[in-house]
Amino acid sequence: MEFSLTVLGSNAAIPANNRNLSAHVLNAHERLFLIDCGEGTQFQLRRYRISFQRIHHIFISHLHGDHFFGLVGLLNSMHLLGRKSELHLFGPPGLPEIINLQMEASTTMLCYPLTFHQLPMERHELILEQERISVHSFPLKHSIPTCGFLFRETKPPRKVTVPRSYAYCSDTGYSEEIIPIVRNVGMLYHEATFLNDLAAVAAEKLHSTALEAAMIASKASVGKLLIGHFSARYEDPEPLVAEARSVFPESYPAEEGKTYYL
Repeated sequence: MEFSLTVLGSNAAIPANNRNLSAHVLNAHERLFLIDCGEGTQFQLRRYRISFQRIHHIFISHLHGDHFFGLVGLLNSMHLLGRKSELHLFGPPGLPEIINLQMEASTTMLCYPLTFHQLPMERHELILEQERISVHSFPLKHSIPTCGFLFRETKPPRKVTVPRSYAYCSDTGYSEEIIPIVRNVGMLYHEATFLNDLAAVAAEKLHSTALEAAMIASKASVGKLLIGHFSARYEDPEPLVAEARSVFPESYPAEEGKTYYL
């Protein structure tokens, strides 16, 4: 059974340098989970031939626009395509009001059930448990309430000896508080907005450098580190990857359209 991640967007704040905004799709046993939904996400889903209708759970880490401005458009496209199956949306307080306001302004009544689950923004908690997969949210260190997400197999296939796992840490300053939560995960995605020569800027904005992301990966003994959320100032992410690898050799850039198998 498949357990893989496809990156749809890897840039921070604005689309630039042929990079889109934050969005990942996790395929866990042929169930698709969309994690964040920056502007243009539905175009990326089409580009990489990922069916809208196979997505039944969407997780929004926080309410900065580059992580959710694509959501209303995607929900509306699902509606126009005649979706009937229920969609579960996990997000911060205030998200339903934002969606409802835009739907009311366009006199749109979705033709499918949309169920909202409010994230516990200040604590680590199990938020979803299904056959073979569990999802936890946990607080990150950012300028507004922000959650990371941990996806873990609870019953791996027989040929898989160790349960596979993926942790997503979107916008966050350096914080060792997440280490016990993400310890030993198969793949950790951790934002790496800046190179370490801008560590003071990263700290002020509550973002991380590539070096800091690698330090978290090393201290948490993860299998692989995926870095993204690159500042538009970096046309080529290779220097950020090189900086991360100086601390944690199993570091890789979040390449849009690429599928990573765990």
